[in-house]
Amino acid sequence: MNITKNLLFTTLLALFTLTMYSCKTKKLAAKPAPAPVEKPAPPVEEKKPAPVPEKEEAPAPVEKPNFNLDNIQFEFNSFVLKTSSFSILDKAVAEMKKSPNTKFILNGHSSAEGTPEHNMQLSVDRANAVKSYFINAGLNGNNFTVVGHGEKEPISSNSSEEGRMLNRRTEIKVQN
Repeated sequence: MNITKNLLFTTLLALFTLTMYSCKTKKLAAKPAPAPVEKPAPPVEEKKPAPVPEKEEAPAPVEKPNFNLDNIQFEFNSFVLKTSSFSILDKAVAEMKKSPNTKFILNGHSSAEGTPEHNMQLSVDRANAVKSYFINAGLNGNNFTVVGHGEKEPISSNSSEEGRMLNRRTEIKVQN
């Protein structure tokens, strides 16, 4: 019985060793030599005529930035930008990067709904939201002055929802 146990144990140990040895990855003893590459013959140089000096091209005229941007709209009673305003703001960023030292005034406005104090704060918050958008786009925050006008300068009548929607805006003006 003891001999059978020893024989079984030895057989299991041998199988285990063989299994473990067969699982090991084999390494190459030496890397194979790369295939020889023929070097191309050097090109024969032909004599070329002397290059004709080119006329210096005038630098392309710098396109003047267009800062005539409007229609930056906001949600009702909020300084959250409408998604339709993002394309206008992206265009504004592109134009402002053409003239990085220009100073701007961001004029925030609101509709006539709510108290004058609330509308004044809301208009300042709207102008600051536009300023934050510009700063996040890589523009210098020192180039922007924020001014809130509240409900004082409507561009449309506050008697209809369409008019009030147009009055919830921020305008960008170049500072003189």
